[in-house]
Amino acid sequence: MKKIILLALITIVSISCKSKEEKATPTQKKEVQLVITPIEHGTAAFTFGDLTVYVDPTGSADAFANFSTPNYVFITDIHGDHLSVKTLESLDLSKTTIVAPKAVADKLPTGIAKEIIMMNNGEEKTFGVLRAEAIPMYNLREEALKFHSKGRGNGYVFTLGNQRIYFSGDTEDIPEMRALKNIDKAFVCMNLPYTMTVESAADAVLEFKPAEVYPYHYRGTGGLSDVAKFKSLVNSGNSNIKVVQLNWYPNQK
Repeated sequence: MKKIILLALITIVSISCKSKEEKATPTQKKEVQLVITPIEHGTAAFTFGDLTVYVDPTGSADAFANFSTPNYVFITDIHGDHLSVKTLESLDLSKTTIVAPKAVADKLPTGIAKEIIMMNNGEEKTFGVLRAEAIPMYNLREEALKFHSKGRGNGYVFTLGNQRIYFSGDTEDIPEMRALKNIDKAFVCMNLPYTMTVESAADAVLEFKPAEVYPYHYRGTGGLSDVAKFKSLVNSGNSNIKVVQLNWYPNQK
């Protein structure tokens, strides 16, 4: 009888210890997802956990109704399809930091946001979990130099977790774009006469080899650029680059 009782006690202790060990096993952390949403043309929003960022917010405030108040707003250039003071004033930016090149910052009214931080070409800054690099954006063609001069505007490379995301802003296939490294998602413009042709955009993408490329900002004076041709050029040159087409023109018929 004593042997039976002793055996039972040993079994109970063993089960109890095993239970404690199972409870002590750390649970696997959920990976934070990066979600990028096209708004229109050159305007986008992205979220990363509790972080919300707007890039070049323009248009109606209704387009941002489903997003939290942005932690940061990044602006690339002074043109109206990138900088809209009217849009900024329609949003609640009381807790928001605007990051922009000097040419843009000079056009922002006092008190439009919690703070304004200037970033110019070549600078890097860290904002909590977000790291940003200001990449030059400018024209190369003689007839287009009047649109975007070198040093005035910024493209941006954002680093979030283990991902690097590039927004080109208004640019041609400049050396600084071609020299980019380890880009996971590239948002590349292509519209005439302001930026570049789909052929130039595809050629640059084939050189810096992002894992994924998203044609954006592709409405020019002649209508929408041929993004299907862009995809064909990229994939015929490198089938490993994934071309992703998002709806940047929801109101376009």
